[in-house]
Amino acid sequence: MSLNMLMDAIDGKKLMCPLCKKPVQKYEKFVEMTNNVWDGAGDSNRNEGTVGSKVTLICGNDKCDWRERTEYWKNYIE
Repeated sequence: MSLNMLMDAIDGKKLMCPLCKKPVQKYEKFVEMTNNVWDGAGDSNRNEGTVGSKVTLICGNDKCDWRERTEYWKNYIE
């Protein structure tokens, strides 16, 4: 779900670069962060859940080299 939210924000030009104040054009290395992982010890009631995501945001606008690896990418959505 977070990847869809990120892609919608970029496509809708709602994810803004903090330097040039224009919409972020690209992203790379998106990963979901898990809450816990089954360790194979027979604990089948354990839920694998996500606690957020991390992504590298790339501005991609003319003359702006801003890029940032962050788990707080939602803060850049306006």
